[in-house]
Amino acid sequence: MEKENLKAIISNNITLLRVGAGMTQLEMAGKLNYSDKTVSKWERGEALPDVTVLWQIADMFGVTLDYLCNEHEEVDPMPQRHEVDMRRWVGTRAFVTGMSLMVVWLVASLVFAAIKIAKSDMRGAWIPFVWAVPVTMIVWLILNTVWFSTKRNYAIVSLLMWTTLGAVYTMLAVSGYNAWSLFWPAIPGQIIILLWYGMGRLRAKTKPVKSDNTPGGDNTEQQAETDTTEE
Repeated sequence: MEKENLKAIISNNITLLRVGAGMTQLEMAGKLNYSDKTVSKWERGEALPDVTVLWQIADMFGVTLDYLCNEHEEVDPMPQRHEVDMRRWVGTRAFVTGMSLMVVWLVASLVFAAIKIAKSDMRGAWIPFVWAVPVTMIVWLILNTVWFSTKRNYAIVSLLMWTTLGAVYTMLAVSGYNAWSLFWPAIPGQIIILLWYGMGRLRAKTKPVKSDNTPGGDNTEQQAETDTTEE
């Protein structure tokens, strides 16, 4: 199979699967940790993803690598099927994420009940709920990193920082300490998170297209020429 023909087939299949799943180029790029400019080049046939990325794309849309590399006579039913598969994929992981977060609060409730049974007064019984908030953020951060767009991580890390400081402050306040100064480090911490977010967006916009390792793919010099021409 000629290189240009292979490019056209793969780019067409990627476009059909993405559009059929109701996904924008930016959303697809986020799931693959690439820029939307790179995805656009794939779909225009100006570059080919390397083999590992093709495997990721095939897995994302529930097809085989062979499906991506071959033409298909009946292409209309495929987008609809993959749109349903993608919705199930997202729905299942969202459900598991929600259940995992609820488990944190279930454990906190059990500890609360145990403390209340063991002690005659309520002092300190609510402590598990205080720490359940930052623990919830940690679980959310892990699952979001594994299953969803990492762009949301900046907000989650920010919430984790503030809720952890809030929990520590609450514990110290109960013990009679005035710990308002504990929140001062959070200000530069928040600025660092915002800068981190800005650098991440800048990196995504300027991320170069990787050279192709697939049979018949472009070599590094050819890809560099393509990028220079576009600029």
